Amino acid sequence: MRLGVLMLLVLAAGSVTAHFLLQDNGYVLINFRGYAIEMSVPILLLLLLVGYFLVRLLVRVWRAPRDLGEAAARARARRAGKRVDQGLAALAAGKLSRGERLLTKAAGNSPAPALNYLAAARVAQMQGDRERRDTWLQLASQQGEGAADAVLLTQAELQLSGGEPELAQQSLEQLLAARPQHPEALRLLAGLRRQAGDWEGLAKMLPELRRLKSLGSEQLDEWQVDTWQALLAQGGLQAPDIEAHWQALPRRLRKRPDAIADRIRALLRCGASTGVETDIQRALKSGWNPELIGLYAGMDTIDSAKQLTYLESWLGQRPEDPDLLLAAGQVCLRRKLWGKARSYLESSLGIRPDPAAYQALGQLMLQLGENEAATDAFRKGLTLGYGGAPDVPQLAADPLPLADEPPAKD
Repeated sequence: MRLGVLMLLVLAAGSVTAHFLLQDNGYVLINFRGYAIEMSVPILLLLLLVGYFLVRLLVRVWRAPRDLGEAAARARARRAGKRVDQGLAALAAGKLSRGERLLTKAAGNSPAPALNYLAAARVAQMQGDRERRDTWLQLASQQGEGAADAVLLTQAELQLSGGEPELAQQSLEQLLAARPQHPEALRLLAGLRRQAGDWEGLAKMLPELRRLKSLGSEQLDEWQVDTWQALLAQGGLQAPDIEAHWQALPRRLRKRPDAIADRIRALLRCGASTGVETDIQRALKSGWNPELIGLYAGMDTIDSAKQLTYLESWLGQRPEDPDLLLAAGQVCLRRKLWGKARSYLESSLGIRPDPAAYQALGQLMLQLGENEAATDAFRKGLTLGYGGAPDVPQLAADPLPLADEPPAKD
């Protein structure tokens, strides 16, 4: 536009200059329906320039009301922005009431009034006024459909932090009814279900949470394993139920030793021991796990001679493993191999004192008729189990030392 005006001015100046410098200023004749208009070229250019400015003036007059309205709106927006800045500064200074008042006063002229009301709702809750909080949330919800998601999400967050989990769940479910794949709403609802112990509900949400990446990978894995363990802890599960939950775990989590141990423990608990021995042996080839060793030693549904053979073969590879020595001692105790049992248990305790090893040793001493040694082993195991607490009952009499040789040999 400025370039056009400049060109017209240049042309007008040139025409005026030509009018005075040239003897022949040019001639223009306009004939329209019998009417004739004659003028020189400079005069025509001057009329065109005047006509242009007249048109511009008319346009400005026509647009004046709208321009004035826009200018007033910009002024109101500037005042609203200033109030918002003042409100945020007041909040930063700890003046919550003043900050809330400025935020709500600025909402009427704010380009995004819902944000003002949502911020005011947070401030109202900080002051412990839930009724006023809900009023600002209601006003925020009236600012158009575009604000609905933000309002429901903020409402749920405030209800959670305010100790209203039931209301927060209703808000999240309302949001998810309209937006089933809202990542933050899914994350918050999953956290609620985890907190409430709704493991079945959480299990159904985990695949969608993983697909939408609503949680970090490590946290999602932790929640998945927690859910798996909680589901297994429920009573009445049978082998098909356990396997269904197992298959729901991602493949890489099924390689975790603790998850494998949970599955095997659950199968043994419901009496489904078929194939468990093979599963344990396969898992131990992939990675050593003391908990699996303990489970294997506790299985009384398999041939104990074969069981001991496997344990002793593993001891050949890990001769100073206290868990493996304990497991071998427990199996020997079950097979009444008193000498071997004592050797393995004492070796285990020599490497690492453990309540379970003292318990097994006490049982062995009872079988051997060494009651005082049994009492000493039980006492040490009890004391160790309680962390050596001073309130653990202690026997008055000093126990006798263990006998060097057992009365029976294998």
